[in-house]
Amino acid sequence: MAGSDPKSLIRIARADGSVDHAPPIDLGARVRELRRARDWTLEQAASQAGLARSTLSKIENGQMSPTYDALKKLAVGLGISVPQLFTPAPRAQVNGRMAVTRAGEGTAQLTTTYEHELLAETLTRKQMLPYRARVRARKLEEFGGWVRHEGEEFLYVLTGAIRLYTEFYEPVEMKRGDSAYYDASMGHNVVSISQDDATILWVTSLA
Repeated sequence: MAGSDPKSLIRIARADGSVDHAPPIDLGARVRELRRARDWTLEQAASQAGLARSTLSKIENGQMSPTYDALKKLAVGLGISVPQLFTPAPRAQVNGRMAVTRAGEGTAQLTTTYEHELLAETLTRKQMLPYRARVRARKLEEFGGWVRHEGEEFLYVLTGAIRLYTEFYEPVEMKRGDSAYYDASMGHNVVSISQDDATILWVTSLA
C-alpha cells in the first residue's frame, strides 16, 4: 500500500460505525444485566449473594460503590468471578453473514503505485479489510518512504512476481502462490518485478 492509502482504506472500512474502543464498564448496569440474564428479581439476587435488597438496588443504580467483600459475594451469588463483573458481555454474534463480490465489481481506489479493489464492501462491522491490488510500482523510490499502519496484514500473490520490502528484514522476492503475514506497524512496501503488473490479495486486520 502506498502513502497514506492504508489508513484511508481502513477509515473507509470503519465508516460503517464500528467502534474502536469499548466504553468503560458501568458496574451497576453490568450487575443488573447479569441479574436479568438469570431472570432473577432483586430479592432473589440479593438472597443468592447474601446482601440486603437495598444494598443491591443501590449498587445497580450507581448510588454506592461496593466493597471488595460485597463484590466477592455478588460474584459468588451470580456464579462468576470478580473480574467478570467488570468484563463487557460478549457482543451478540450475527450468524449467516456473507458478502459476495463478483470479479471486477469491487470498489476501485487508485494511487500512483497501486490500483486497489475493495472487496466485501457491503458487509458492515468487519474485523478484516480484504482487497485486491494491482502493483504498478517498479522501484522502491516511487514511494514517499515506508508505509506503516495499525494492525496485522496478510499478503498473497495472485499473478506475476513481487519484491516485498520491510523495515527490519532483507527484501523478499515472491511469486504466484507465495504469501506473507506481518506486523503492519513495521515499514513495508511492495513493487512488481514481473514484466506485467503483479496482482496480490491483501487482508488487513481492523480490530
